[in-house]
Amino acid sequence: MVIALGCLRRSEGRAGRGYAAEMTSDAVTVLREALALPDSDRADIAAELLASLPEPPSTLDVDTDEWAQEIERRARGVLSGETVAEDWDAVEERIVGKLSNG
Repeated sequence: MVIALGCLRRSEGRAGRGYAAEMTSDAVTVLREALALPDSDRADIAAELLASLPEPPSTLDVDTDEWAQEIERRARGVLSGETVAEDWDAVEERIVGKLSNG
């Protein structure tokens, strides 16, 4: 049996994190019980669950030599002044602004 999780509420301050749209009733029961535990116990359970999952297949075809060359090229650009760096706070503000305005 699969049920929707509309009855479970996310706690405030966890924007962007939600529950799966559907879970088995057993999973919902386990989740409800786990969410009632202290933070340290929930963290331990989460770590064990994550460790139990298989590694996802790599979808990137990464050539280590190519990445090393790219990193070196970018570092040279920054050191020579050819590449202009921006303050992270300014970049973050611009990104948040764009996301907020659609």
